[in-house]
Amino acid sequence: MNQRQVELVRHSFARASRIGAHVAATFYSELFVIEPSLRALFKGDMIVQGEKLMAMLGQVVASLDQPEAIVPAARELAIRHVGYGVESHHYAFVGTALMRTLRHELGPDFTQETRAAWIDAYQMLSDVMREAAYGAAPLSR
Repeated sequence: MNQRQVELVRHSFARASRIGAHVAATFYSELFVIEPSLRALFKGDMIVQGEKLMAMLGQVVASLDQPEAIVPAARELAIRHVGYGVESHHYAFVGTALMRTLRHELGPDFTQETRAAWIDAYQMLSDVMREAAYGAAPLSR
């Protein structure tokens, strides 16, 4: 990612994180509309799950200009997710839900340029996670 993309993601995340619980709730709502079967993978308190989601996104966003700093944590998270029943193709649903959430929550501030930066950031993260969890080559972009 280039510096402009990093700035766009950071700026938009700063805005979204101000309403973090709402953003997380919207994300999970979107995810379960896209793929209702994923609801069964979530056994715990969804408020706590949303807090974890926002914390992880915050760590990723903070590390965008040094992605190697987040790689170990992303790999560990991916391996844990396998135990929860997450499959490689689920990452596409998560990416779609994230983009829909950001579009909804940021409105006109979620420009095409910002969306493209988020897609690149999510692709980078999901590639690392899928490789760690499944040992497969990343899906084509």
